[in-house]
Amino acid sequence: MTQTHKKRLGIVLLIVLGIGVTVGLALMAFSENMLYFFSPTQIVKGEAPTDRLIRVGGMVNEGSVQRASDSLQINFNVTDYEHTIPVQYTGILPDLFREGQGIVAIGEMQTDGTFLASEVLAKHDENYMPPEVADSLKTIHADKTPPNASLPKEEIN
Repeated sequence: MTQTHKKRLGIVLLIVLGIGVTVGLALMAFSENMLYFFSPTQIVKGEAPTDRLIRVGGMVNEGSVQRASDSLQINFNVTDYEHTIPVQYTGILPDLFREGQGIVAIGEMQTDGTFLASEVLAKHDENYMPPEVADSLKTIHADKTPPNASLPKEEIN
């Protein structure tokens, strides 16, 4: 190998190393900033991390909303009709937030089993449900359907 070939090889190796480091750092940044979605059932089973931000979604239980009289703290329960978790939020809730409606909350799990929400998102009309919540509810209802259950006549075709 001549001196020119060695210089070119060194430059190519430095470029490849630089690109590799850049890609590695970008992948690390993406993985740290991802917000994974968990249903209340997954959280109760211990599948959700307790040391990072996550999203939890489900329906707000009827009669579970409790507002503090001296602050903006609100406590409520979120369910996927199989398990329920308590949520604590301090702030102003979206106008469409109410009992019996679907929500997605962003926050962290506490050691006492309470979800401390930093943001609460409510659905925007009566037909919308976040895809993650809809899929979670479908899975739970499918698990509870007996294997010999018959479908209504409209759904057979």
